[in-house]
Amino acid sequence: MTGAKVQVRLQPRAGRDELVAIREGILVVRVAAPALDGRANRALCRLLAKRLGVAASQVTIVRGTRARDKVVEIDGVDQSAVDARLVP
Repeated sequence: MTGAKVQVRLQPRAGRDELVAIREGILVVRVAAPALDGRANRALCRLLAKRLGVAASQVTIVRGTRARDKVVEIDGVDQSAVDARLVP
């Protein structure tokens, strides 16, 4: 199975869940959930999974679980498909 990685800057407590922009190769994402008890991380995984058409269980934060800057790995999707579908 192939996988892809995406660098993300997460902004919790936003008005809504959305992909904002790509700045210097980093995907900027806003989620409405607060950064409490991993809620913002779960919202990020659900948003990316929905956008990529994969199960939320296939989206994993591999670095930065407690930071704004994260590295997210998506199983079952190649890098070119991820790059094409995550354009804000």
